[in-house]
Order: sequence, then C-alpha cells, then structure tokens
Amino acid sequence: MSYTILKPALENGIAVLTISRPEALNALNSKFFEELNHYLKDLAGNVEAKVLIITGEGKAFVAGADISEMVEMDGPQGIAFSKKGQQAFAALEALSIPVIAAVNGFALGGGCELAMACDFRIASTLAKFGQPEVNLGLIPGYAGTQRLPRFVGIADALYLLLTADMIPAAEALRIGLVQKVVEPEALMEECLSIAKRIASKGPEAVKKVKRVTREGMLSHFDAGCTLESREFGSLFGNEGEEGMRAFLEKRKPSWQN
Repeated sequence: MSYTILKPALENGIAVLTISRPEALNALNSKFFEELNHYLKDLAGNVEAKVLIITGEGKAFVAGADISEMVEMDGPQGIAFSKKGQQAFAALEALSIPVIAAVNGFALGGGCELAMACDFRIASTLAKFGQPEVNLGLIPGYAGTQRLPRFVGIADALYLLLTADMIPAAEALRIGLVQKVVEPEALMEECLSIAKRIASKGPEAVKKVKRVTREGMLSHFDAGCTLESREFGSLFGNEGEEGMRAFLEKRKPSWQN
C-alpha cells in the first residue's frame, strides 16, 4: 500500500510512525484509519520490529477527527465512523509489541484517544490534551469515554469530558495521563532511548508482560494471576533460561527473535 498520511520507518528494531497531515493538524479521517489498519497488519508480521513510536508532524500530534468529513454524516454514518476508529485503535492496543506515543503538540479529541490507545505517553512541554467534543454537541467516539476514566479516574475524566478543558502536559502528568514530560527538542531522543531499553530485553517476555497486564486489567484478579503463572512458566527452558544463565555467567543474554 502507498501511504499518503502515514510515514513509516524501521531501524534497529524500532518502528517510528509519523502522522503527516500538518495542513489539517493531522486530523483523523477515513483515509487515516485505512492506512493505519494496513500498517498495523504489516507490522504485526514483522519479526524485526520490537517497539513502535507514534508521533505527529508539525505542531500537532493529532488535533482531532476531521470535522469537514463528519459534518455531512447522518446517525448511521456516525456510528460507522465511530466503530471504524474504535476498531483501528483496538488493533493498535492489541499489537504484541509495546507502543509509545510521542506527543509533540495538540492531542485533542481523536488525538487524545489515539494517544490513550498506545501503551504509554511521553509528552513535549508544548503538548496539550483534551476531549473537546461537547463544544461541538458531540461526545468522544473512539473509546475516549472508556479509556480516560481507566487512566485518570472517573472524576478527572468527567471533568475533562464535560468542561472540554484543554490541559498542558504538566497537568496531564499530574493526573496520570502521561508518564513523562520533556523539552520539545528532546522528545524523540527520549522516546528512542526508552524504546531501545525495552528492545534490549527478552522479546517474548516483553510481549507477554504487555498481554498479561492488559488482559488482567479486564479480568477478575484471580484469573489474571492464573494467566500470569502460565505465561511465567512458559518462559522457562527457553528465553527465561537464557536470561537467567546470562545473569549467573555475568554476560549479556543472547535473545532469539
């Protein structure tokens, strides 16, 4: 597929996906979701990719969904557009490798929802977050009402959803929406550094940590513990054995993809 909105790159096991529609502040449209779905399918089959970083080009991460496309939609079309976004972001969340959002600027509406579908978020001091849909007489459509309270608690989530306030990176850090805030010029360097640290770990262990943690959050505690034990045990005799022997022999482990 020839990409027109997305700019994909892969080097040394680190995939970087840049959303490049700066003239529209990287607003999300149907073409974006089509390209994202295609990219994620390709990436899922690429054994070289160990971590994915998503960022935006220009002064926005993503400033929202494309209102010029939505304005002519009727109810059924709105439902379909919502489901299209939800399904794409669910596929992103389900990607086996860790996904880092490098939030360089505005992350509003669909942009905030995209960032929340990533595993964690590193923000520039210039980043702004918000769910301003009620300003348009709408509500979030890409699972924003579901993910946001899971990250920040129901009170902070409802405050942001109902006031449509746009908050700076420092406030997003305080409420737990982002995990780290850095200066703009250091954003990608920081994200790449984190990605390289993750990529140096046991690749199967990293994937299992993500899957067990995410599935456990949606399960009963005991069911999550059972899954954890099973996956813990599955690493013995292979990757886990190599890691433990390397530790005892005071050498770096030799991981297999």
